[in-house]
Amino acid sequence: MIHVKNVSMKFNLGIDKGYSIKLLFISLFNKKYKRKKEYFSALNNISFDIKPGEVIGLIGSNGAGKSTLLKVVSGVMKPTTGKVIVNGAISPMIELGAGFDQELTARENIYLNGAVLGYSKKFINEKFNEIVEFSELKDFLDVPVKNFSSGMTAKLAFSIATVVNPEILIVDEILSVGDIKFQEKSKNKMMEMINGGTTVLYVSHSLESIMELCNRVIWLDHGEIVKIGDAKKICKEYYKKQMGKDFEE
Repeated sequence: MIHVKNVSMKFNLGIDKGYSIKLLFISLFNKKYKRKKEYFSALNNISFDIKPGEVIGLIGSNGAGKSTLLKVVSGVMKPTTGKVIVNGAISPMIELGAGFDQELTARENIYLNGAVLGYSKKFINEKFNEIVEFSELKDFLDVPVKNFSSGMTAKLAFSIATVVNPEILIVDEILSVGDIKFQEKSKNKMMEMINGGTTVLYVSHSLESIMELCNRVIWLDHGEIVKIGDAKKICKEYYKKQMGKDFEE
């Protein structure tokens, strides 16, 4: 279960556009001078509940607050105000490969990233061949990750993150990584987890994917919830508003 109540997230944009070296010296020697702070609200008073086993899609244009919301729910970011209650073990797939050391090999990063996700060395040893087989990177195990393409990095990260079926899966655009064959394999793996009862919070710009996988959808715009409801209905409304025409299935 995921409970999000009155969550807001603000970022300090720093100093005014007109701030200069001259004003810097003024602020240093004149304590009465204060710089004006500018804030950007990425999320504004967001509230919703997700029941165990539900698959919820997040839709909205770039900058709507989708990725920020995923990071708040997964615990990567602490909200400025509000609260998030999560009952269950989370596997966040937000920035695949973000936890890799670029100087280390794929083999070494399997153990490193696995440890970051909370896996023991014994567990990784037991699942090592399964991770390698799924990633399709057997011939590149001893190559530094810095020499990998973005698709290869994503394959490795996805294979490590999904080696266990988590209670809650947080997903940001991962089904668009790698080649078409791997995308299909990733999708099937995700369906396997969903059918096993995993709760999923999923972001994608593919409305077809959202409608196929999700029960409900949360539509975000400028950090606020526009609507929450049936996946197909909300996706079609969103498409019509964005494109000015009906969605064709």
